[in-house]
Amino acid sequence: MAKRDYYEVLGVDRAAAEQDIKRAYRKQALKHHPDRNPGDAKAEEQFKEAAEAYSVLADSDKRARYDRFGHQGVSAGGPQSYDPTIFADFGDLFSNLGDVFGFGDILGGRGRRGGPQRGSDLRYDLEIPFEESFKGTETSIQIPRDETCETCSGSGAAPGTQPETCTDCSGRGQLRYQQGFFTVARPCPHCRGTGRVIKTPCTACRGQGRIAQERTLKIKIPAGIDNGQQIRLYGEGEHGLAGGPTGDLYVVVHVTEHPFFKRQGDDLYMQMPVTYPALALGTRLQVPTPAGNEVGLDVPPGTASGTRLRVRGKGMPSVQGRGKGDLYVQVTVQVPKKLTKEQRAALEQLADVMPMGKPKPTEPEEDEDRSVFDKVKDLFG
Repeated sequence: MAKRDYYEVLGVDRAAAEQDIKRAYRKQALKHHPDRNPGDAKAEEQFKEAAEAYSVLADSDKRARYDRFGHQGVSAGGPQSYDPTIFADFGDLFSNLGDVFGFGDILGGRGRRGGPQRGSDLRYDLEIPFEESFKGTETSIQIPRDETCETCSGSGAAPGTQPETCTDCSGRGQLRYQQGFFTVARPCPHCRGTGRVIKTPCTACRGQGRIAQERTLKIKIPAGIDNGQQIRLYGEGEHGLAGGPTGDLYVVVHVTEHPFFKRQGDDLYMQMPVTYPALALGTRLQVPTPAGNEVGLDVPPGTASGTRLRVRGKGMPSVQGRGKGDLYVQVTVQVPKKLTKEQRAALEQLADVMPMGKPKPTEPEEDEDRSVFDKVKDLFG
């Protein structure tokens, strides 16, 4: 049967870039992988066909010969010309799906599936108010997780019994077959890749070795923690399999917004409405802080609306314990919508003595008309 065109096999154009070819092969490999299609001979052949196509098109020299001479241009060397190291970029793909064609050995191998496996990491989203992020707090959370079964101590076998070594794979968890120059490794169907067989499963965990439990944990939230930051609790994730280490728990903190404090780093920003006379004459404001108290802030006479004034050390504490940020107060003119008779009379009197000015064109300074050469002469004498 004539071989199909390699570009057709991967579903790419002849002008496809290297990344497009790699992406197409990954898609084909995931779709037709033998581990995902057990017992499907057609899928296995399609997987081999895609692997062969990629082994040629991923190599610039082989691809050039193939484009010029077709299949004859790359078949002269026979099986010996095949270089399986081109699949090193797909280590993540084959580590998840299983060793195929001996790639696991090429990529450095991996442990037997039945050996100790680390437990999964867990995530918990915790929402706290702004005030608790400023002061720090301690809270309790409930975490559902898989823990080692106490009845069988994680073995999965009923008390008084032990898992036995699989006789089909001799405890390796894999069965390997030689097909030409390919080595095909598949999980042992008898033990499902664990290398062990449990003849009498534990009734509490049904042979899984772990059981779902809910655990209450106390967590210390450090002062100054920011929205989106996470706290890592080592060993508080799911328990491992076959004596493997426990995973970790990541608590992601979500801080609710404050009505008027806005955070940037460890600094806080807020707006403070004041009257026009206060900005013109100067005043002393009582500014609230996230600590719950107030501090005095002097506003110099003639301060423009929109000016930011700094209060040192009244921002958020550093989560690393390196002091505190600053509090920036932006003063803005507050225009009253309703006036009393006294206020209106006072403003009308002010308007009489401070009439609205008229715009006038800005006159250029005397030396703006002078050439750059004249200015340089003056600069150097």
